[in-house]
Amino acid sequence: MKKIFNVLLLSVALCAAAPSQAQVKFGVKGGLNVTEMSFSSSVIDKSNQTGFFVGPTVKFTLPLVGLGIDVAALYDQRDAKLNDDKISQKNVNIPINARYSIGLGSLASIYFAAGPQFGFNVGSKSYTLSNVGQISSDFKFKDSNFSVNLGAGLSLANHLELGFTYNIACGKTGEVNAWKATTSAVEQVINSESTRTNAWQIHAAYYF
Repeated sequence: MKKIFNVLLLSVALCAAAPSQAQVKFGVKGGLNVTEMSFSSSVIDKSNQTGFFVGPTVKFTLPLVGLGIDVAALYDQRDAKLNDDKISQKNVNIPINARYSIGLGSLASIYFAAGPQFGFNVGSKSYTLSNVGQISSDFKFKDSNFSVNLGAGLSLANHLELGFTYNIACGKTGEVNAWKATTSAVEQVINSESTRTNAWQIHAAYYF
């Protein structure tokens, strides 16, 4: 919680530094994740799975130059299937994106956005995976992670926003430990595999 609070304070400080003539709008954002979990080798299978995210957001816009900032606090769930097991990554994510908008008339504009995202694990951190032959595995998520967002979208009537984002994990978000089992006990560690969770995100936001 302390890390989340510190990042929120940083976000507020960045927003407070916006020029006084900036237009400020508060809203709610939600959408879908299509997550790809990639491993450094083929110890276990993976497949793409969907998830969701939702939470409050705030947007600062400088109408004269088309520049702006958006900040959100999102509950984010990403699911993946590993062999016959399903694991869920549940985070509070705080994206801080710089934006550039191009007007298409008085009722619509397109925007491009990019920036860092800070994630904090609020769900289960470890899972025991099904055994494959003489192999058993444990999967553990990190307590926090860092990623980068790249996205674009369409704003309509100054209230509704539709967009997509590619979220790129920087560093590992979890680790798999595979063990060799004997008839009496666990014999030795075979290897340790790191994983990353990149995701395509489709979202809708409504600003009041």
